[in-house]
Amino acid sequence: MSERRLTGGAAPALWGYAAVRAVGLAVFGIAAAVAGEDALHRLKGRWDAVWYVRIAEHGYGHEVRLPDGSVHSDLAFFPLLPALERGLAAVLPIGAAGAGLVVAWAASLAAAWGIYAVGARVAGRRAGVVLAVLWGVYPTAFVQSMAYTETLFTAFAAWSLHAVLRGRWIGAGALAVAAGLTRPTAAALIAALCVTAVVTVLRDPAVLRDRRPALRMAAGVLLAPLGWLGYVVFVAVREGSPTAYFDVQAAWGNSIDGGVALARFVGQNLTGPNPLAGVGLCAALALLGWLVWLCVRQRQPLPVLVYGIAVVVVSLVGAAYFGSRPRLIMPAFPLLLPAAVALARLRDRTLVLVLTVLALASGAYGAFTLLGPGPP
Repeated sequence: MSERRLTGGAAPALWGYAAVRAVGLAVFGIAAAVAGEDALHRLKGRWDAVWYVRIAEHGYGHEVRLPDGSVHSDLAFFPLLPALERGLAAVLPIGAAGAGLVVAWAASLAAAWGIYAVGARVAGRRAGVVLAVLWGVYPTAFVQSMAYTETLFTAFAAWSLHAVLRGRWIGAGALAVAAGLTRPTAAALIAALCVTAVVTVLRDPAVLRDRRPALRMAAGVLLAPLGWLGYVVFVAVREGSPTAYFDVQAAWGNSIDGGVALARFVGQNLTGPNPLAGVGLCAALALLGWLVWLCVRQRQPLPVLVYGIAVVVVSLVGAAYFGSRPRLIMPAFPLLLPAAVALARLRDRTLVLVLTVLALASGAYGAFTLLGPGPP
């Protein structure tokens, strides 16, 4: 069987994505060697990756009490990645940490493939290829090479959206279940499926007359929240409180405040000793708003548009550490679709040059962040 039949024409996207991620890893590897750091450890054994490995090896129940009295519980982390780490470590001699890296890297290719599939369906194959590669040079794309959940979640989300675009609601719902067991950001995907179903019915009530498609749509929508909701219920039962999951997140500083913490952070920078930092934050938020507007203006299919906007909203309305927000927004790959369409018009040589420069810049930023003290 030909490579084209095996990948559905996605081979250029997968090779392109792998190439830019290889460039990013090479830049990081060189920087780590110069700094005398263990590059592999930085990818699989820091920050959230440590929590996932602990869950994989010992199950839930670990807590860390900070000097200020707050408690960080491992119940803040969803179960699918550590479950996969545990299962893979049981059959391969690589340990849970190594298994996390294998899962993340494999999922990154699945995500790039799904992103290509969505982009190709919406804007053509060339734009789909560019979209997948652009996702690989996103500023925080270094996280795609870490033992984190971003690639696993994005793979489920992209293929779920692709299923909706093809009218395969049950498959879309099942993939949303898996996404809901991976990250809380699955709320954005659930919203996309629900809004699309409601609007579909409102636009054409006649769809309800065809019983089989209507039942499949209803089944997909009902399936979608079960993963996310199931884990929230699990934490509630385990802790004996219906709000336990949200209490755990609040203890980590991740409560939902409608963007108050973000506004306060920007204001503090604008009025602090370095107001240029505040100006930079305002410019970044303005750029984000412009990207959302371009997506609306592009008239992206409703599930794709709702998903992208919802990921942005979910990432901004919480009180989380500000430095993590670009990483939290990274699964919103539809934001890159207008740029992908524009770049797809370039000649091959110019396009390769642009993407190479972006890959080097992304790799440099990743090296700077990974070799620094704070989490991404």
